[in-house]
Amino acid sequence: MSPIFLNGGAMRGGPLHHLLDGAPLVAATATAPRYRFYSVGDRCPALSPVAHGGTRVAGEVYAVTLDVLRDRLLPAEPPELELGVIELDDGSSSLAMLLRRPYTSYVGLTDITEHGSWQSYQSSKEAA
Repeated sequence: MSPIFLNGGAMRGGPLHHLLDGAPLVAATATAPRYRFYSVGDRCPALSPVAHGGTRVAGEVYAVTLDVLRDRLLPAEPPELELGVIELDDGSSSLAMLLRRPYTSYVGLTDITEHGSWQSYQSSKEAA
């Protein structure tokens, strides 16, 4: 089993949660404060590591099999994201989907770092 940090549609209650195929939730947690957080065309969130100006981003860690990762999760990810390793708030490491580099050419890339979570960003759009 491999830990994967999720911060978008595959979280509990999200439209992609079924892709986890029953993988157990390990923790509701956050990243270390080393990431900027983006909305990619309002379709999905994306983490990007930074040396300065990062923040904690809320999410969930699941224990997934490599088969679930290969056959269900990765094929559902948009082309703007790639699999990487992040640091969690407790200093441990986890797989996660990161913004693919270079990202300057992505249309509709919005910095949503101040929201701290995909749900908070989505709620702010609904309230507007």
